[in-house]
Amino acid sequence: MNSLRSYEHGIHSVDAGYVRPLLAAVHLIVEDGRVAIVDSGSNASVQPLLAALTAFGLLPEAVDYLILTHIHLDHAGGAGSLMRVLPNARLLVHPRGVAHMVDPSRLVAGVAAVYGVAAVRKLYGEILPIAERRIIPATHGLRVDLAGRELLCLDTPGHARHHISVYDRRSLSFFTGDIFGLSYRELDRDGRQFIFPTTTPVQFDPVAMHASLDLLLSHAPEVMYLTHYSQVRDVAAKGVRLHELIDEHVRIARLVEAAGSERRARIRAGLQELLLVEAERFGCALPTAQVLELFATDLDLNAQGLDVWLDSRAG
Repeated sequence: MNSLRSYEHGIHSVDAGYVRPLLAAVHLIVEDGRVAIVDSGSNASVQPLLAALTAFGLLPEAVDYLILTHIHLDHAGGAGSLMRVLPNARLLVHPRGVAHMVDPSRLVAGVAAVYGVAAVRKLYGEILPIAERRIIPATHGLRVDLAGRELLCLDTPGHARHHISVYDRRSLSFFTGDIFGLSYRELDRDGRQFIFPTTTPVQFDPVAMHASLDLLLSHAPEVMYLTHYSQVRDVAAKGVRLHELIDEHVRIARLVEAAGSERRARIRAGLQELLLVEAERFGCALPTAQVLELFATDLDLNAQGLDVWLDSRAG
Protein backbone atom coordinates (compact mmCIF):
# COMPACT_ATOMS: atom_id res chain seq x y z
CA MET A 1 0.00 0.00 0.00
CA ASN A 2 1.21 3.48 -0.87
CA SER A 3 1.18 5.23 2.50
CA LEU A 4 1.51 8.74 0.97
CA ARG A 5 -1.48 10.55 -0.49
CA SER A 6 -1.42 14.08 -1.90
CA TYR A 7 -4.33 16.50 -1.96
CA GLU A 8 -4.83 20.11 -3.02
CA HIS A 9 -2.96 23.12 -1.62
CA GLY A 10 0.19 21.22 -0.62
CA ILE A 11 -1.60 18.94 1.85
CA HIS A 12 -0.51 15.32 2.13
CA SER A 13 -1.32 12.37 4.36
CA VAL A 14 1.03 9.62 5.50
CA ASP A 15 -0.31 6.39 6.95
CA ALA A 16 0.78 6.28 10.58
CA GLY A 17 1.38 2.53 10.56
CA TYR A 18 -0.82 2.22 13.63
CA VAL A 19 -2.45 -1.23 14.14
CA ARG A 20 -3.70 -1.56 10.55
CA PRO A 21 -3.48 0.36 7.28
CA LEU A 22 -5.96 3.24 6.88
CA LEU A 23 -6.62 3.54 10.60
CA ALA A 24 -4.59 6.65 11.43
CA ALA A 25 -3.18 9.41 9.23
CA VAL A 26 -0.49 12.02 9.83
CA HIS A 27 -0.87 15.17 7.73
CA LEU A 28 1.77 17.41 6.21
CA ILE A 29 1.22 20.97 5.01
CA VAL A 30 3.95 22.06 2.60
CA GLU A 31 4.32 25.74 1.72
CA ASP A 32 7.26 27.16 -0.23
CA GLY A 33 9.64 24.48 1.03
CA ARG A 34 8.55 24.74 4.68
CA VAL A 35 6.48 22.10 6.46
CA ALA A 36 3.99 21.73 9.30
CA ILE A 37 3.10 18.23 10.47
CA VAL A 38 -0.27 17.67 12.17
CA ASP A 39 -0.20 14.83 14.72
CA SER A 40 2.76 12.52 15.03
CA GLY A 41 1.21 9.07 15.20
CA SER A 42 3.27 6.59 17.20
CA ASN A 43 6.97 5.87 16.84
CA ALA A 44 6.09 3.74 13.80
CA SER A 45 5.29 6.99 11.95
CA VAL A 46 8.78 8.48 12.12
CA GLN A 47 10.38 6.67 9.20
CA PRO A 48 7.37 7.03 6.84
CA LEU A 49 7.32 10.76 7.59
CA LEU A 50 11.01 11.13 6.87
CA ALA A 51 10.51 9.16 3.65
CA ALA A 52 7.70 11.53 2.67
CA LEU A 53 9.97 14.53 3.18
CA THR A 54 12.60 12.87 1.01
CA ALA A 55 9.97 12.25 -1.68
CA PHE A 56 9.27 16.01 -1.72
CA GLY A 57 13.00 16.79 -1.93
CA LEU A 58 12.97 18.22 1.60
CA LEU A 59 15.23 17.69 4.61
CA PRO A 60 14.05 17.30 8.21
CA GLU A 61 15.32 20.84 8.79
CA ALA A 62 12.42 22.10 6.62
CA VAL A 63 9.82 21.24 9.28
CA ASP A 64 8.89 24.34 11.29
CA TYR A 65 6.02 22.92 13.36
CA LEU A 66 4.74 19.65 14.75
CA ILE A 67 1.15 20.32 15.83
CA LEU A 68 -0.68 17.86 18.08
CA THR A 69 -4.47 17.96 17.99
CA HIS A 70 -4.42 16.24 21.39
CA ILE A 71 -2.19 14.00 23.46
CA HIS A 72 -3.85 10.60 23.12
CA LEU A 73 -1.00 8.31 22.16
CA ASP A 74 -2.27 7.37 18.69
CA HIS A 75 -1.93 11.09 17.92
CA ALA A 76 1.06 12.08 20.05
CA GLY A 77 2.96 8.92 21.03
CA GLY A 78 5.70 9.48 18.46
CA ALA A 79 6.12 13.22 19.10
CA GLY A 80 9.25 12.88 21.25
CA SER A 81 11.01 10.62 18.76
CA LEU A 82 9.97 12.80 15.83
CA MET A 83 11.14 16.02 17.46
CA ARG A 84 14.59 14.49 17.92
CA VAL A 85 15.01 14.23 14.14
CA LEU A 86 13.40 17.61 13.31
CA PRO A 87 16.02 20.07 14.56
CA ASN A 88 14.13 23.28 13.71
CA ALA A 89 10.62 22.22 14.67
CA ARG A 90 8.56 23.70 17.47
CA LEU A 91 5.83 21.60 19.06
CA LEU A 92 2.34 23.11 19.31
CA VAL A 93 0.03 21.45 21.83
CA HIS A 94 -2.95 22.50 23.94
CA PRO A 95 -1.79 24.21 27.18
CA ARG A 96 -3.20 21.25 29.15
CA GLY A 97 -0.87 18.94 27.25
CA VAL A 98 2.42 20.80 27.68
CA ALA A 99 3.43 19.18 30.98
CA HIS A 100 2.66 15.72 29.59
CA MET A 101 4.96 16.29 26.63
CA VAL A 102 7.77 17.52 28.87
CA ASP A 103 7.32 14.53 31.18
CA PRO A 104 5.18 11.83 29.56
CA SER A 105 5.48 9.37 32.47
CA ARG A 106 2.03 10.15 33.93
CA LEU A 107 0.41 9.96 30.51
CA VAL A 108 2.02 6.58 29.81
CA ALA A 109 1.12 5.28 33.28
CA GLY A 110 -2.53 6.19 32.72
CA VAL A 111 -2.68 4.27 29.45
CA ALA A 112 -0.72 1.33 30.90
CA ALA A 113 -3.19 1.10 33.78
CA VAL A 114 -5.92 0.33 31.25
CA TYR A 115 -4.08 -1.74 28.65
CA GLY A 116 -0.97 -3.02 30.46
CA VAL A 117 2.67 -2.00 30.13
CA ALA A 118 3.49 -4.63 27.50
CA ALA A 119 0.60 -3.58 25.26
CA VAL A 120 1.56 0.09 25.48
CA ARG A 121 5.18 -0.67 24.61
CA LYS A 122 4.08 -2.84 21.66
CA LEU A 123 1.67 -0.24 20.27
CA TYR A 124 3.68 2.93 20.87
CA GLY A 125 7.28 2.07 21.74
CA GLU A 126 9.16 4.33 24.16
CA ILE A 127 7.45 7.68 24.72
CA LEU A 128 10.25 10.27 24.79
CA PRO A 129 10.11 13.67 26.53
CA ILE A 130 10.36 17.00 24.70
CA ALA A 131 12.29 19.98 26.02
CA GLU A 132 9.90 22.68 27.21
CA ARG A 133 11.85 25.37 25.36
CA ARG A 134 10.76 23.74 22.08
CA ILE A 135 7.03 23.80 22.96
CA ILE A 136 4.52 26.53 22.12
CA PRO A 137 1.23 26.32 24.05
CA ALA A 138 -1.51 26.33 21.40
CA THR A 139 -3.91 28.72 23.09
CA HIS A 140 -7.32 29.42 21.55
CA GLY A 141 -6.88 31.80 18.63
CA LEU A 142 -3.12 31.31 18.29
CA ARG A 143 -1.97 32.00 14.74
CA VAL A 144 1.32 30.68 13.40
CA ASP A 145 3.04 31.50 10.14
CA LEU A 146 4.19 28.79 7.74
CA ALA A 147 6.12 30.62 5.01
CA GLY A 148 3.36 33.23 4.83
CA ARG A 149 0.53 30.71 5.25
CA GLU A 150 -1.54 31.27 8.37
CA LEU A 151 -2.57 28.34 10.57
CA LEU A 152 -5.16 29.09 13.27
CA CYS A 153 -5.42 26.97 16.42
CA LEU A 154 -8.85 26.65 18.06
CA ASP A 155 -9.72 25.06 21.39
CA THR A 156 -12.19 22.26 20.54
CA PRO A 157 -13.03 20.16 23.63
CA GLY A 158 -15.65 17.42 23.76
CA HIS A 159 -13.50 14.44 22.80
CA ALA A 160 -10.82 15.57 25.24
CA ARG A 161 -10.24 18.75 27.23
CA HIS A 162 -6.76 19.04 25.65
CA HIS A 163 -8.01 19.02 22.04
CA ILE A 164 -7.35 21.65 19.39
CA SER A 165 -8.26 21.89 15.73
CA VAL A 166 -6.19 23.71 13.12
CA TYR A 167 -7.77 25.92 10.46
CA ASP A 168 -5.89 26.49 7.22
CA ARG A 169 -7.36 29.52 5.50
CA ARG A 170 -5.46 28.78 2.27
CA SER A 171 -7.35 25.53 1.69
CA LEU A 172 -10.52 26.40 3.65
CA SER A 173 -9.93 23.24 5.66
CA PHE A 174 -9.59 22.03 9.23
CA PHE A 175 -7.30 19.40 10.69
CA THR A 176 -9.72 17.99 13.23
CA GLY A 177 -7.99 15.21 15.15
CA ASP A 178 -10.96 13.32 16.62
CA ILE A 179 -13.50 16.10 17.18
CA PHE A 180 -15.10 15.63 13.72
CA GLY A 181 -15.45 11.90 14.21
CA LEU A 182 -14.23 8.86 12.28
CA SER A 183 -14.40 8.24 8.54
CA TYR A 184 -12.71 5.05 7.39
CA ARG A 185 -11.91 4.90 3.71
CA GLU A 186 -13.05 1.28 3.37
CA LEU A 187 -16.67 2.46 3.68
CA ASP A 188 -16.46 5.09 0.91
CA ARG A 189 -19.27 4.76 -1.60
CA ASP A 190 -19.69 6.63 -4.90
CA GLY A 191 -17.37 9.43 -3.80
CA ARG A 192 -19.18 9.81 -0.45
CA GLN A 193 -17.69 9.24 2.99
CA PHE A 194 -19.25 7.65 6.07
CA ILE A 195 -19.01 9.52 9.39
CA PHE A 196 -19.39 8.35 13.00
CA PRO A 197 -18.57 10.08 16.31
CA THR A 198 -15.83 9.04 18.71
CA THR A 199 -16.69 9.27 22.41
CA THR A 200 -13.43 7.80 23.68
CA PRO A 201 -12.76 7.96 27.45
CA VAL A 202 -12.12 9.68 29.72
CA GLN A 203 -13.23 13.23 28.88
CA PHE A 204 -16.20 12.86 26.54
CA ASP A 205 -18.53 15.83 27.01
CA PRO A 206 -21.50 16.02 24.61
CA VAL A 207 -22.29 19.68 25.33
CA ALA A 208 -18.70 20.69 24.61
CA MET A 209 -18.57 18.44 21.53
CA HIS A 210 -21.69 20.07 20.05
CA ALA A 211 -20.20 23.52 20.70
CA SER A 212 -16.88 22.56 19.10
CA LEU A 213 -18.63 21.26 15.99
CA ASP A 214 -20.58 24.50 15.72
CA LEU A 215 -17.35 26.47 16.07
CA LEU A 216 -15.71 24.52 13.24
CA LEU A 217 -18.74 24.81 10.99
CA SER A 218 -18.98 28.58 11.62
CA HIS A 219 -15.84 28.96 9.49
CA ALA A 220 -17.66 27.32 6.53
CA PRO A 221 -14.83 24.86 5.79
CA GLU A 222 -14.90 22.97 2.52
CA VAL A 223 -12.74 20.05 3.67
CA MET A 224 -11.93 18.28 6.93
CA TYR A 225 -8.77 16.24 7.47
CA LEU A 226 -9.40 13.61 10.14
CA THR A 227 -6.75 11.54 11.84
CA HIS A 228 -9.07 8.54 11.29
CA TYR A 229 -8.89 8.79 8.22
CA SER A 230 -7.86 11.87 6.23
CA GLN A 231 -9.91 13.89 3.77
CA VAL A 232 -13.69 14.19 3.95
CA ARG A 233 -15.96 16.57 2.05
CA ASP A 234 -19.65 17.53 2.13
CA VAL A 235 -18.74 19.05 5.46
CA ALA A 236 -21.96 20.88 6.36
CA ALA A 237 -24.12 17.77 5.92
CA LYS A 238 -21.65 15.64 7.88
CA GLY A 239 -21.69 18.20 10.67
CA VAL A 240 -25.47 17.99 10.90
CA ARG A 241 -25.33 14.20 11.01
CA LEU A 242 -22.60 14.19 13.65
CA HIS A 243 -24.77 16.37 15.89
CA GLU A 244 -27.59 13.84 15.49
CA LEU A 245 -25.33 10.85 16.10
CA ILE A 246 -23.83 12.40 19.25
CA ASP A 247 -27.36 12.79 20.58
CA GLU A 248 -28.05 9.16 19.69
CA HIS A 249 -24.94 8.06 21.63
CA VAL A 250 -26.17 9.99 24.65
CA ARG A 251 -29.67 8.56 24.33
CA ILE A 252 -28.34 4.99 24.19
CA ALA A 253 -26.24 5.57 27.30
CA ARG A 254 -29.04 7.17 29.29
CA LEU A 255 -31.46 4.35 28.49
CA VAL A 256 -29.27 1.90 30.42
CA GLU A 257 -27.91 4.29 33.05
CA ALA A 258 -29.24 2.13 35.90
CA ALA A 259 -28.04 -1.19 34.44
CA GLY A 260 -25.26 -1.68 37.00
CA SER A 261 -22.45 -4.04 36.03
CA GLU A 262 -24.10 -4.75 32.66
CA ARG A 263 -24.23 -1.09 31.69
CA ARG A 264 -21.12 -0.88 29.51
CA ALA A 265 -21.97 -4.06 27.59
CA ARG A 266 -25.50 -2.81 26.98
CA ILE A 267 -24.19 0.56 25.79
CA ARG A 268 -21.88 -1.24 23.37
CA ALA A 269 -24.73 -3.37 22.06
CA GLY A 270 -26.78 -0.25 21.46
CA LEU A 271 -23.90 1.46 19.68
CA GLN A 272 -23.34 -1.59 17.49
CA GLU A 273 -26.96 -1.50 16.43
CA LEU A 274 -26.67 2.25 15.73
CA LEU A 275 -23.53 1.69 13.64
CA LEU A 276 -25.16 -0.99 11.49
CA VAL A 277 -28.32 1.07 10.96
CA GLU A 278 -26.17 4.06 10.00
CA ALA A 279 -24.04 1.95 7.62
CA GLU A 280 -27.21 0.65 5.93
CA ARG A 281 -28.64 4.17 5.75
CA PHE A 282 -25.41 5.33 4.10
CA GLY A 283 -25.56 2.52 1.55
CA CYS A 284 -22.42 0.78 2.75
CA ALA A 285 -21.41 -2.08 0.44
CA LEU A 286 -19.29 -3.96 2.98
CA PRO A 287 -20.51 -7.13 4.67
CA THR A 288 -21.78 -6.62 8.21
CA ALA A 289 -18.92 -8.66 9.65
CA GLN A 290 -16.34 -6.38 8.01
CA VAL A 291 -18.03 -3.21 9.27
CA LEU A 292 -18.03 -4.64 12.80
CA GLU A 293 -14.38 -5.64 12.47
CA LEU A 294 -13.34 -2.17 11.31
CA PHE A 295 -15.18 -0.50 14.20
CA ALA A 296 -14.60 -3.14 16.92
CA THR A 297 -12.13 -1.09 18.94
CA ASP A 298 -14.06 2.14 18.38
CA LEU A 299 -17.27 0.55 19.69
CA ASP A 300 -15.39 -0.62 22.77
CA LEU A 301 -13.90 2.81 23.39
CA ASN A 302 -17.12 4.70 22.66
CA ALA A 303 -18.99 2.50 25.13
CA GLN A 304 -16.27 2.99 27.74
CA GLY A 305 -16.32 6.75 27.20
CA LEU A 306 -20.09 6.93 27.60
CA ASP A 307 -19.90 4.74 30.71
CA VAL A 308 -17.34 7.08 32.28
CA TRP A 309 -19.44 10.09 31.24
CA LEU A 310 -22.50 8.66 33.01
CA ASP A 311 -20.42 8.25 36.17
CA SER A 312 -19.18 11.84 35.89
CA ARG A 313 -22.78 13.08 35.64
CA ALA A 314 -23.72 11.11 38.73
CA GLY A 315 -20.76 12.61 40.57
